[in-house]
Amino acid sequence: QLQLVESGGGLVQPGGSLRLSCAASGHTLDYYSIGWFRQAPGKGREGVSWISSSGLTTHYADSVKGRFTISRDDAKNTVYLQMNGLRPEDTADYYCAAKSTYRSGLLYLHPHEYDYWGQGTQVTVSS
Repeated sequence: QLQLVESGGGLVQPGGSLRLSCAASGHTLDYYSIGWFRQAPGKGREGVSWISSSGLTTHYADSVKGRFTISRDDAKNTVYLQMNGLRPEDTADYYCAAKSTYRSGLLYLHPHEYDYWGQGTQVTVSS
């Protein structure tokens, strides 16, 4: 059973940076496509960024494009979300999710497509 644990959240001032980590255990991530999602208080879950199992395909929500970067280190069984230029509207609980797939280039954009979820890490952007 794959388990995901997010870390790296915290309080940061507008314009600051954080790097979120999604560490996997119980199985290697080689055949998993990964998504980062977030949920702000009182709002639904929103897709932020996605990376294919091969690592060659990535995608970003328009709201974070140019500011966030997703990457994966399969040797460490970890996926990262580097967040720069943070804004108050980025405040949310951030979750990583994994989708088992043999289609190495595909991305899965919707939460319901994912098999495994982490418990989330809180990001607060405030002065």
